[in-house]
Amino acid sequence: MSWIAESLRAFSTSFANPQLRRLQLAGVGSTLGSWAYGVALAVYAYDAGGARAVGLLLFARWGLAAGLAPWLALLADRVSRRNVMLASDVCRVGLVAGMAAIVATHGPAFAVYALAVASTAASTAFQPAQGALLPSLARTPEELTSANVAMSTISSVGMLAGPALGGALLAVTGPSVVFAFTAGTLVWSAARVLQLRPDHPPASREAEALLPSMLAGFRAIAAEPALRVVIGLNSAQTLVTGVFEVLVVVVALRLLDTGNGGVGWLNAALGVGGVLGAFAVAALAARRRLAADLGLGVLLWGVPMALVAVWSNLGFALVLFAVIGVGNTLVDVAGVTLLQRSAADEVLGRVFGVLESVILATLAVGAAVAPALVSALGIRTTLVLAGLLLPAVVLLLAPKLRAIDAAAHVPAEALELLRSIAFLGMLPPPVLERLASSAVPVAVPAGETVFARGDKGDRFYAIASGRVAVDVEGGETRELGPGEFFGEIALLRDVPRTATVRALDDVRLYALERVEFIAAVTGHGPSHEAVEHVVAIRLVAL
Repeated sequence: MSWIAESLRAFSTSFANPQLRRLQLAGVGSTLGSWAYGVALAVYAYDAGGARAVGLLLFARWGLAAGLAPWLALLADRVSRRNVMLASDVCRVGLVAGMAAIVATHGPAFAVYALAVASTAASTAFQPAQGALLPSLARTPEELTSANVAMSTISSVGMLAGPALGGALLAVTGPSVVFAFTAGTLVWSAARVLQLRPDHPPASREAEALLPSMLAGFRAIAAEPALRVVIGLNSAQTLVTGVFEVLVVVVALRLLDTGNGGVGWLNAALGVGGVLGAFAVAALAARRRLAADLGLGVLLWGVPMALVAVWSNLGFALVLFAVIGVGNTLVDVAGVTLLQRSAADEVLGRVFGVLESVILATLAVGAAVAPALVSALGIRTTLVLAGLLLPAVVLLLAPKLRAIDAAAHVPAEALELLRSIAFLGMLPPPVLERLASSAVPVAVPAGETVFARGDKGDRFYAIASGRVAVDVEGGETRELGPGEFFGEIALLRDVPRTATVRALDDVRLYALERVEFIAAVTGHGPSHEAVEHVVAIRLVAL
């Protein structure tokens, strides 16, 4: 089938990049352990205090992390994103190992809960740094989407294998062994992160006060409609997920009567669906309908959840949980890729921090209200109400989702032309896509002047076809042809045009406005260094 071939091509594209491969292998360890750990922690809390204890623990973990996420995410835009991920892994190794020791020695449950909350808080720095680092490791927009598909697939495999392994370990040992296993997987993750090449902060260290700098992610989201829609849909989905995290324990133990192992099997079914969904999503890696995919993923999250209440049968529930897993993959890939394409690189870590905060806050609220809903309405009614909330939100936002997809078209010729220019080709794919989308086609007839020496510099030009003559002071002339560029000196040095450029043939150009060009090039260290080298050479020639 062609979609399978497209899926395999997307995965091979991503894994062929050594840096992306290392990042994904780090995700294998982190995800596998985290899912096994989540099952063990939920069962441990349920045994200690019932559904109320599970809900309160989830609320405490996610509530504190939600408050910290936007502020910790500033680190991802100010220091090495690789080092932020490494520090998060190392902190969690110590905390989860401490939990294993306390449970093994029959220590107080409160101490286990405290370390679990601290571990969740430490993890909030990891995801924003990872999401912000990934675009700089990808070489093309298609590779970026493929990498997000691969990361989501790893998450789905972890969702499948982690709970199954956690359930199996719980059946023959206990939570302490699962916690120790998780500490080991986090050591693996840290080792893989350490293999990534060192990176540098994406933005200059502006003299902005600490609080305004921390709030930059919120400002970016408020200014960009696509970001607002993505955050809004994610918050609705994760609110329902918070309810779901409590209900999955109750469904397994009370509605389906499967015992502790059933919690792991239901979570594993999510992973099966996620893996299956990843193959379909990978086939869509290059298409521009990510907003529609996001909406579909949210629908697939909600409707099956409502249907779980219809028939209390383990086999039927496993199938529905697998469908939820497919939806989860769609939400992950489409949502993350839309954020990476829509947010500026210098605030990308903080935008992911806001997303992390919203996710954790809504998870906490959902987990906190779930026990009360079950007590007041019953398991079945709670499942139906929580599941049907998401289709209602998607219907409300459908026009905005269509508008995002309509605006997502990137001119192929402009993108390839800009990518062929060395210092622009170094830019992260989302930044290059935004530049190509903003590029203005300019046609100049033969003999006409593009600009004259002494004019104000307002645009950068790349030549799509035809030839131009660059006349400098003293009468010297040089020719530029397709794939070459001009106009960067006046923009970067903030001086009048240093030469006159006239068309030798009928010329087609793509022009980048001053603000967009300077923001993109100076906001990315390698590109800035490369273009400064070009400017220095050309100034010497002048």
